[in-house]
Amino acid sequence: MAVSPNYLVVNGVLHTTQAPPVSAFLETTTGAYTTSRTHSNAKCLLFWVRHLERLAESAALLFESKPESFGSGFMRTHPSLTDVSTLVCDSMRVGFSHALKERGDNEELAVTALVCGDADGVSGVGVCLHIGVYVPMVFGGVGARLAVVGHGRELPMAKSSEWVRCRKHLEKLRPPSVTEILLSNDGDRILEGSVTNFFVISRKAVKKFTGEFTSDDESRNSFEIQTAPLSDGILPGIIRQIVIEICARRNIPFREVAPSWSDRELWQEAFVTKTVGNQPSKYALFADSLRILQHVELIQSPTSWDDLHTKTWNEVSWVEKKLEGPGTITLEIQREIMKRASIEGYPVTNFL
Repeated sequence: MAVSPNYLVVNGVLHTTQAPPVSAFLETTTGAYTTSRTHSNAKCLLFWVRHLERLAESAALLFESKPESFGSGFMRTHPSLTDVSTLVCDSMRVGFSHALKERGDNEELAVTALVCGDADGVSGVGVCLHIGVYVPMVFGGVGARLAVVGHGRELPMAKSSEWVRCRKHLEKLRPPSVTEILLSNDGDRILEGSVTNFFVISRKAVKKFTGEFTSDDESRNSFEIQTAPLSDGILPGIIRQIVIEICARRNIPFREVAPSWSDRELWQEAFVTKTVGNQPSKYALFADSLRILQHVELIQSPTSWDDLHTKTWNEVSWVEKKLEGPGTITLEIQREIMKRASIEGYPVTNFL
């Protein structure tokens, strides 16, 4: 079976040579980026307007706090949403005119837009667009297997390609069966995944008159969805925000608090969210398993964090938490996300 090619468009110009995998592209290109994908047989882009807004915000944050992230061609003006949208859409028209023709059956298109410095441009703002194929997997199959191994990111509010390079040192601690790494600064409070946001559905602990804590199992209000707050230093993921909106609208108990590993016996379900997976090329087989929402079947954490950075995965003793799923709450969130995806889908025909 023929493999569909990757495409790279820089400032509206298509590169004639075969583009590298997206992981290699991000490792070698500096700037702010976002990744979305098509759905419904490449008819719409997932939450595209939100992605453009997020991309412009990330570019502005890097421009203000870490301008060296844009490489040698430093930006000369503050990147606005209008500037970013115009440049990205110009490149999308070029890229989609080719990628849609070569797309295979059952394939969607994964789109990574990166704002970088452009030494030759008037404003100094440039855009690189990478388009590859993505074959969505059916929800509810194999669950994610996670390992808590690393500290949080340095500049979480901005989605920067620098993180793709920084997280590589964590890979030595990833056991072979693990599909995603979780981050924690203290080994207990879990922040997020290396490319995902992390949620647990936890029973609420209630304090009885004896002074001991127990769990309340009697009603919908006996549990809550937990995920770390932005103030803890996590990436404000687009699907994360949609989950928050869904919980508010459907009266699902929700609390922005970092899930505590020491409270794992209260966890009933867990899931991770991301628009599309961008894993290091070594783990390309796992990249497609990271769907918009994926239930978690296993989480493992080191028994000790002493000198963890000096070890490899097989030198670490692990404690495991197994979960069954997807559970009823995870299924409800998944259904609502897909409804929102249809409502907020951006027609691909707008680029043709």
